[in-house]
Amino acid sequence: MSIKSLVLSILIVFIFFQNNELNGSIKIKYKIGDEIITNIDINNEKNYLIFLRPELRNLSNKEILKISENSLIREVIKKKEINRVFKNLNNETIINEVKKKLFRFKNVSNEEDFLRLLEASNIEYGKIVEKMKYEAFWNELVFQKYNKLIRIDKKQLRIELKTKISNDKKFEYNISEILFEIEKDENIQSKYEEIIKYIKLNDFRTAASRFSISSSANNGGNVGWIKGTLLSEKINSILKKINKDGITKPIKYPSGYLILKVNDRKELNQNINIEKELKELVSYEKNKQLNQFSLLLFKKLKQNIKINEY
Repeated sequence: MSIKSLVLSILIVFIFFQNNELNGSIKIKYKIGDEIITNIDINNEKNYLIFLRPELRNLSNKEILKISENSLIREVIKKKEINRVFKNLNNETIINEVKKKLFRFKNVSNEEDFLRLLEASNIEYGKIVEKMKYEAFWNELVFQKYNKLIRIDKKQLRIELKTKISNDKKFEYNISEILFEIEKDENIQSKYEEIIKYIKLNDFRTAASRFSISSSANNGGNVGWIKGTLLSEKINSILKKINKDGITKPIKYPSGYLILKVNDRKELNQNINIEKELKELVSYEKNKQLNQFSLLLFKKLKQNIKINEY
């Protein structure tokens, strides 16, 4: 047994006895590799998630805690790989960008206003920046690892774009998404029905937090406005048939199954600059491929690490 494993074992035993003395106030919930997650960690994660997405308060405490557990497990797995790859995590440029993104997300203009928001949340400013910093480094890790594997056929994209532009009407959609997987003992229809039932009982945003494996789950599944000219013909044809607030059937996707909700839609200006549109389409395709690589990397890391639940 290594010294690190021995220290961890002693720590687990210590916490176990502490639990008895404190009437179970601290409990080990998960052991991921050599790192433990306690009920205190999960409760802190709950506060963090509710601060970012207040709508989670509408869920039962049991449901919020389950979402928090899954969020923490993802974070621990990602952090292990980030700490292995990057030697310096105090990059001021990345940290400043994280802060700016956080301020925009919470609709405040500066650090002072943001600190006022935190006063009633029981969350440390440094902790929330640290968590988002790791997410930024994860995106950087994925980019460095897979950027050279991205394949963009501009010629084919131009052909497809001309076909889309030639259509009579073109639309822009404000959409939200849930990207989900099915386990070995599940089937696609029953999983879809489970998600739809959950949406009806709660809403789409909380369902995305609960079921989606996409990074957009951190924002309640919100993708925002996206032009139909950037979407595949298959998704385009599906969305054209969906009314506002409508939800699609599951769409097969490289990383699982995709459910889309049309929050709003509007007709695009018919005078489209094809070069500008092609540039946007190339950028969209790159981001889409990077997101797929991100999911594949996470899945691989998760499969290669031992997760024990207590």
